[in-house]
Amino acid sequence: MRGYFRTTRFNKNKILQSYIIGVAIGDGNLSNPNGRATRLRISCDKKYPFLFQKIINCLKLLLPDNKVSIVECEKTYADISVFSNHLEKLLGWKAKNGSKFSQKVTVPNWITKRRKYKINCLKGLIETDGCIYSDRGYKMVMFSTIIPKLANDVYKMINSLGFNSHIYKTKGGTNSYNFNQKTIYRIRLSKNVSEFLDLVHPEKN
Repeated sequence: MRGYFRTTRFNKNKILQSYIIGVAIGDGNLSNPNGRATRLRISCDKKYPFLFQKIINCLKLLLPDNKVSIVECEKTYADISVFSNHLEKLLGWKAKNGSKFSQKVTVPNWITKRRKYKINCLKGLIETDGCIYSDRGYKMVMFSTIIPKLANDVYKMINSLGFNSHIYKTKGGTNSYNFNQKTIYRIRLSKNVSEFLDLVHPEKN
């Protein structure tokens, strides 16, 4: 276990970091179960095996000295986890300060200032809390969150890339994060979707 807690190498590649941040904001959770090191746990649906392996590989690249573990939860999904004290600074929220909603988690400013960082962060966000579907024969992209500032961040990032997304507010729909008790913000892209997917290239596509 010592390898989790000593000072370890941390990949400073911003493209890699921006992708991991997107994935973590979407399906990640921070905790500190032993009081010594922060654990990032990312839940991944097993019906996306390539995405599952991609997240593992990216975490290994981010923290090459740290063990990346897989914890089987149910038949349909598993948790991918890694320990590191670099994580809170990278992600911008704390393990012991409550949920991402209560901490008002948002996309770090440095990501929103560079096109290539925005693209990779959006990739991670859509692969986790996004969906790609057809409506009356037309392809759509949707991202959902209960965090207003995060919704605005995603909306602005998509539109800054030359696309025209829209924000909708709804109530209920799922039990995740008590969504049924909070306003859900949905960012939907319905035009030039193929071009957007060719640019962002999420694994769900």
